[in-house]
Amino acid sequence: MYCPFCNANDTKVTDSREIRENNQVRRRRECLVCKERFTTYEVAELSLPHVIKRDGRRDSFNEDKLRSGILRALEKRPVSLEQIETAISNVLKKARTSPEREIASQQIGEWMMEELRQLDQVAYVRFASVYRCFQDIKEFREEITRLENQE
Repeated sequence: MYCPFCNANDTKVTDSREIRENNQVRRRRECLVCKERFTTYEVAELSLPHVIKRDGRRDSFNEDKLRSGILRALEKRPVSLEQIETAISNVLKKARTSPEREIASQQIGEWMMEELRQLDQVAYVRFASVYRCFQDIKEFREEITRLENQE
C-alpha cells in the first residue's frame, strides 16, 4: 500500500476491524518512512448482475444510482447514515445472491421500496411516487391507504 503523504511503499497495519455487517474491513496504517497514519477500506470485489432497464437496454449495476435514489427519498428525514448504509447493503446482498445474472430494474426498485417501507414511510411514498410515476393525488392516496392497511 502506497503512503498518500510521501508515496513510499513501506506501510504497516496498526489496527484492523470489520465494519458494515462484515462486508468491509477498515485498516489503520502507518507509513514506515514518514510515520504518517491513514485509513484504508477493503471490500471484496463481487460481481453484481447486469440490470435490464424498462426500455430493454442492459446496463451494469450502479451502486451510486441506488445510493442517490435512497438519499433523495430520505432527504430531511430522521434516518441515520448507518440505517441508510444497512438498507443499501441489504439490496446489494439480494442482487449478489440472486441466481440470475441479469435483474430487471423493477426488481431492484421493489427491493429498495421494501427497505424504505421499514425505514421511513414518508421516504417510501416519495420513492414510490417517482418510481411508479404517480400522475395525480389519487395515486398518492391509494399508496398511502395500501401502506396503512399493511400496518
